[in-house]
Amino acid sequence: MSKKILLDKINVPGIKTYEVYRQHGGYASVEKAIKSMTPDEVVEEVKKSGLRGRGGAGFPAGMKWSFIDKKSGKPRHLVCNADESEPGTFKDRYLMEFIPHLLIEGMITSSFALGANRSYIYIRGEYMWVFKILERAIAEAKAAGWLGKNILGTGYDLELHVHCGAGAYICGEETALIESLEGKRGNPRIKPPFPAVSGLWANPTVVNNVETIAAVPWIVNNSGDDYAKIGVGRSTGTKLISASGNIINPGVYEIELGLSVDEFMNSDEYLGGMSSNRPLKALVPGGSSVPILPADLIFKTANGEDRLMTYESLSDGGFATGSMLGSGGFIVYDDTACIVRNTWNFSRFYHHESCGQCTPCREGTGWLEKVLHRIETGHGREEDIDLLWSIQSKIEGNTICPLGDAASWPVAAAIRHFREEFEYHVRFPERIKNRDHFVNEPFDKVRHLVSKQVI
Repeated sequence: MSKKILLDKINVPGIKTYEVYRQHGGYASVEKAIKSMTPDEVVEEVKKSGLRGRGGAGFPAGMKWSFIDKKSGKPRHLVCNADESEPGTFKDRYLMEFIPHLLIEGMITSSFALGANRSYIYIRGEYMWVFKILERAIAEAKAAGWLGKNILGTGYDLELHVHCGAGAYICGEETALIESLEGKRGNPRIKPPFPAVSGLWANPTVVNNVETIAAVPWIVNNSGDDYAKIGVGRSTGTKLISASGNIINPGVYEIELGLSVDEFMNSDEYLGGMSSNRPLKALVPGGSSVPILPADLIFKTANGEDRLMTYESLSDGGFATGSMLGSGGFIVYDDTACIVRNTWNFSRFYHHESCGQCTPCREGTGWLEKVLHRIETGHGREEDIDLLWSIQSKIEGNTICPLGDAASWPVAAAIRHFREEFEYHVRFPERIKNRDHFVNEPFDKVRHLVSKQVI
């Protein structure tokens, strides 16, 4: 069994309440940090841990904290990104719903480290029931003296608020989140200045994901060095994975980074293998925005090495033969899945969620959706495949925020690895008009009808 840091006590009866959480060691990190450590010492422990941002970018959390402007004299803020709008990702919701005080404890300890006296949890509007759970947990923590004025008699003050967004994927981007938190339209800001210098209300601000902040109490209670011993290389600690798709055991799992993809996929401890005994066709390892991998690149890298659940191994080979760990949205497809329809579905999402600020994204995502829909419904043309490649290449790297990249990468990877399937849709439109065209006749059985072409 792998080590559990975040989910260790999640099944304890009543752990959602303050009393039970406290009985099981809750808020010990706050007590330790405030009473016996300086803010800089807490930051140093997080740096030693090698903890990386768990929202998708994977940037070292301690390093991000060290960037915050301490010289201006302005108030500082910690903002928790609980927007979690990445399709295929639901692990932050799981933490907040079933062990909310872990996040509250992490927010207090992290706010102390940053010198923040007013911090926020920005949660997506669709999580209203979770919003109420967090509000109740904050009230309990405040009643017990962990929030408010003069916490534990140390002179440290902290107010913590939960703010509901309006359900916009773009607000998962930290500067768009800040704009929304200020009451504005959630459009990403041009950087620099970065939030660490000028963020919420032009004050120094750090934005971290729920899972990232929830790992801080364990690091403070134990040590950054102990956390760094878990995992492999620069992929330290544990990671929550949201597993879905054609697998026997979907759900949220906490794994030690460095576990092989094969073991995670096929062992009874984790996903239990493919459902319905269908063969594996493809995998999206880190949420809808990361490149899809074909079956032959899932368990082994292009160099023949075991593919591991780490930032480095999943990205081995770049986008030509690799992908990204991302947010940990692990989506598994069997041979009945249609890659064209799946890619179109993702593109519909990104077109809908584009804020419209950047022309390449605003216009390009619409074209991706339109052309993919044309191919999927049997009206595609041979030149449409190259047109899709051209459109996505003009979006990537040409927008203020990464939503443009998130929209282009799935399309590029789908064409790169499954071009024959796109060609089949174009050349045999009568065969794919039935929505379940690959259920009774998987693509491998009709592949011989398509001549191979390589971009």
